[in-house]
Amino acid sequence: MSPLTPIPGRISVVMPCYNAAPYVEEAVRCVMEQTWPEVELIVVDDGSSDHSEDLVQRLAEEYPGRIKLLHTSRLGPYPARNLGLRHCHGQFIAFLDADDWWLPDTLEKLHAAVAEGAADVAYCGWQNVGEGIKSEPYVPPEYEADDPVATFVRTCPWPIHAALVTREVVDRLGGFSERRFSSMDYDFWLRALALTRRIKRVPEVLAFYRWHGSGQISAVKWRQILDALAAQTDFIRANPELVRHLPAAKLRDLTEGQVLRQAYRAFWKRDLLSAQKLFRHAAVGRSYAFRDLRHILLAMLPLPLYRGIVHLSDRKRT
Repeated sequence: MSPLTPIPGRISVVMPCYNAAPYVEEAVRCVMEQTWPEVELIVVDDGSSDHSEDLVQRLAEEYPGRIKLLHTSRLGPYPARNLGLRHCHGQFIAFLDADDWWLPDTLEKLHAAVAEGAADVAYCGWQNVGEGIKSEPYVPPEYEADDPVATFVRTCPWPIHAALVTREVVDRLGGFSERRFSSMDYDFWLRALALTRRIKRVPEVLAFYRWHGSGQISAVKWRQILDALAAQTDFIRANPELVRHLPAAKLRDLTEGQVLRQAYRAFWKRDLLSAQKLFRHAAVGRSYAFRDLRHILLAMLPLPLYRGIVHLSDRKRT
């Protein structure tokens, strides 16, 4: 992915940035103040209309030779990350968005896990934070001790900023796919798993993900679920030998079955747009049972009528 010769021991951090002026200084400083001594930061400003770029430029002057500022024009976070990857000098790669942050020793601990475990990827725990967010710190299970293939097919194993990966793996992957924007981190880790099962957990919460509400890509539930399904099915088709030990019924439950379960969750939360999209997907794929037929048929109605019937039913119950 990068034409640059890697510098042994260096960690390159790639940070896409779009209108992150309230947060980007905190994010940049948490990278610059890591206890691991050999860290470079590549910030890719994706056409910000606030003063994010000015803030990063000032910080680059404060930390000379350690921050590189690049530019894209409203292409989205994955093209921005791919541009950043082409400018990395590091032997190891980490990703941090411009509104998230790490503890000061995050990279040191992840690097130690890679080195001590002869691993290609090290991962850690994380916590979702933000106004109105009540989320407990989460340390994922030790995936390498069980069946990582089954776990990765079920769900994205960790957020983009909770891992350190070797430059060799990133180069072999060719960076991020840019087809399904809400699940391309999931697609990235699935494709990495196809290359290596040499992963190592750091059982601590070291990364923090800032949640902003419904404006985030990941908040559009139906799109996130269907993009994740595309990543899952691509992985299964490309790696039949890795999933051969999983029965066909289990694979279907982990993929299409998950779509149907998420349709019901969206329905009970009254996210009716997501519910309708997901039930309609189940109808097209015929991945439903007779007991689901009432919801499937209701979702075939135009969205205003679908919402009206559900809301009328709610009023009758109350």
